Amino acid sequence: MKHNQNPLSIRSHKGVRPQFGAKVYVDPTAIVIGDVQIGENSSVWPYAIIRGDMHRIRIGERTSIQDGSVLHITHASDFNPAGHPLIIGDDVTIGHSVNLHGCTVGNRILIGIGSTILDGAVVEDEVVVGAGTLVPPGKRLESGFLYVGSPCKQARPLKDSERAFFKYSATNYVKLKDTHIAELEALQK
Repeated sequence: MKHNQNPLSIRSHKGVRPQFGAKVYVDPTAIVIGDVQIGENSSVWPYAIIRGDMHRIRIGERTSIQDGSVLHITHASDFNPAGHPLIIGDDVTIGHSVNLHGCTVGNRILIGIGSTILDGAVVEDEVVVGAGTLVPPGKRLESGFLYVGSPCKQARPLKDSERAFFKYSATNYVKLKDTHIAELEALQK
């Protein structure tokens, strides 16, 4: 179930409508189009755009897409016959104004504010992508490290406190979206 009062912000494309797991929150100002599946207890915050119009987008459970983020795909063409879907795992915190384009993001990831991850890039499980980082097409980010820069470079291994933060952040956004759902439901009564 999604909680959203704006019927134009969740739309089909070519007969394919977005699908939502239980207790998903989509802010009324966010836009979700086409072949998009969002897992249970995930959240999409104000002015985020998730556009699955030429390939599929799959988002796991307890993942939050923060304000102003843009999530899109790479369509199939003569230049890239299979295209690139956008695949995002569980317990991922996607910071404000992040651009994800046709990449694969694993589980327990923090993507810092203003970062960009491009076509065919792969972010393995348990990675921190620092704010403002650019991950070039086809780059693989190895599990257990902090990456920063433009283009990104492996900075250092993650600390235990950073690994613990993945679960904390995911749980925090589940609690926050539940308060937003309750407030929207109260307004509708």
